[in-house]
Amino acid sequence: MLKIYNTLTRKKEIFEPIEPGKVKIYVCGPTVYDASHIGHARSVVVFDVIVRYLKATGYDITYVRNFTDIDDKIINRANELGISTNELSEKYIHEFYEDMDALRVERPTEEPRATEHIPEIISLIQRLFEQGLAYEAGGDVFYAVERFKGYGKLSGRRLEDMQAGARVEVDENKRNPFDFALWKGAKPGEPVWNSPWGKGRPGWHIECSAMSKHFLGQPFDIHGGGKDLVFPHHENEIAQSEGAFGRTFVNFWIHNGFVRIDQEKMSKSLGNFLMIKDILKQYHPEMVRLFLLSNHYRSPVDFTKKAMTEAETGLEKIYALLGRMAQSIGIDAPDLDEEEPGDLWVRCCEAMDDDFNTARAIGFVFDTVRRLNRVMDDTGEKGEALDQAMLRSVRADLVRVGEVLGIGTESPSHFFEQKKAKALEDETIDETLVEGLVAERIEARQQKDWARADQIRDQLAAMNVVLEDRPDRTIWKIQT
Repeated sequence: MLKIYNTLTRKKEIFEPIEPGKVKIYVCGPTVYDASHIGHARSVVVFDVIVRYLKATGYDITYVRNFTDIDDKIINRANELGISTNELSEKYIHEFYEDMDALRVERPTEEPRATEHIPEIISLIQRLFEQGLAYEAGGDVFYAVERFKGYGKLSGRRLEDMQAGARVEVDENKRNPFDFALWKGAKPGEPVWNSPWGKGRPGWHIECSAMSKHFLGQPFDIHGGGKDLVFPHHENEIAQSEGAFGRTFVNFWIHNGFVRIDQEKMSKSLGNFLMIKDILKQYHPEMVRLFLLSNHYRSPVDFTKKAMTEAETGLEKIYALLGRMAQSIGIDAPDLDEEEPGDLWVRCCEAMDDDFNTARAIGFVFDTVRRLNRVMDDTGEKGEALDQAMLRSVRADLVRVGEVLGIGTESPSHFFEQKKAKALEDETIDETLVEGLVAERIEARQQKDWARADQIRDQLAAMNVVLEDRPDRTIWKIQT
């Protein structure tokens, strides 16, 4: 029984989709005026895993994640660079895809752009006029927040309290300082569209209300995004959508926590934005995913060298066990249709059913890795045969869980060959020296000089090189 923490009610609730067996989910995507940073990756990976899990447990998913491709930031950046807003947004949409594809993120069902849905946006604003919730002033159209009784219910803010301590930009055209723009009148150097209120462009908040309604209807099951979007963006979406149609907008609101950098909040003033493309030059994409999922999605996660080293070590342990099991069972990938879900899958589902607790699920994976390594070590020392059926079952579960989390999806041999190649490229490993020591050890073993063979193994281990003796040869790989 899946329970989800609902930001709207501030408690975990049993999840029941509006239409049995089907889930409709909308997640706010990037405003495409710059490269994506690790904070963007957290949100995208979190919802990627949520969608993967819902699919794995039998739901038919319609997943919509938008691109905001018209916005003040986009206009300002395009003007700085002397290019059109379309050129700028195309550039960063392309980069976003490159980054997220590298992070093994699955594409949503729909990826609308705001500029593709101007007619729907205009229609929604017209409906707000009909409901007495919109007004024209100074060439712009605003939403009258005081006329929507539920304003503040998502964020827990009371309008009267906000007004008392208001520190918002003064706009003499607004009736209330917290009224927000639905349509912005044309200004020199900005892209414009025709509307009943003259040429202009949409405000940010109305875009998501219009696109979600177009693709998912109203109400729909889940709306998500980062915690920074709770107010004002998602609060304003509720005001627009419920104000326009007089019914619930979304049943469940899910918000992920922030990424900190060495215990500092990411901010432009500190200059500590870490771009995904730069992180991926140093770390394997599955290490980044493992790091981002290592804390519960609602909690902050701290990007540090120590945390990434732990993720690297953990991922290598998973791949090492998968490789060890493949050797014992055979190299073919498990046929999940032939293997019934086992204990690991059941426990991981229990963790995920408790508000998508990836941290606990990952803990179960590492418990299994430790247990299986002990079993394989013990049976090897005793000269006993391994329980092949048990190994096949556990390996199938590791693959199932890996497909949900997006880790352990490569062949173990490919993973370690990649690691070796990177170490050689970075010149952190002297291949000639390693190959020479491996050859010397093989000779020592042939001469039954076990002391020298062990000495060489220890020497290589100190260089983060581990050996694997196979019947036909000895292979080496890099391990932290």
